[in-house]
Amino acid sequence: MNFKTVFFIIFTLFLYTNSLNAQKMNNKVEKKIMEIMEKQEKCWNQGDIDCFMEGYWPSEKLRFMGKKGVTYGWKNTLERYKKSYPNKDAMGLLTFDILSLEMLAKDKALMVGKWHLARTEGDLEGHFSLIWQKFDKQWLIVFDHSS
Repeated sequence: MNFKTVFFIIFTLFLYTNSLNAQKMNNKVEKKIMEIMEKQEKCWNQGDIDCFMEGYWPSEKLRFMGKKGVTYGWKNTLERYKKSYPNKDAMGLLTFDILSLEMLAKDKALMVGKWHLARTEGDLEGHFSLIWQKFDKQWLIVFDHSS
């Protein structure tokens, strides 16, 4: 084998290995993200939307996509939640069912799951995909698509 062939094989293996490592979920990362999801569930079920929103990136670049379109910004997303769920009865009891969680990059992860609200006025449920990003030592939701 000539040098170019050997170099190409080694380079290809390096790229493939790095790609696998970027996508492999680190147990520590998974634990941190799941703790945030559990806290969000708890906050919601206590009727505390402000606490629930602590899992989101406090930036005007945050995006929330639902059936009514895209909401831009943390404050607008908070207001949207408060308008859609004005009291504890409307909020009901939230449960998440996480279907998958995978690394997209060293500091980004994708979560896919189901949500369910048990309410006296009628249950609601749907699916979500969340893009998480690590800021310093904190993981936050930077994009939420819920339907």
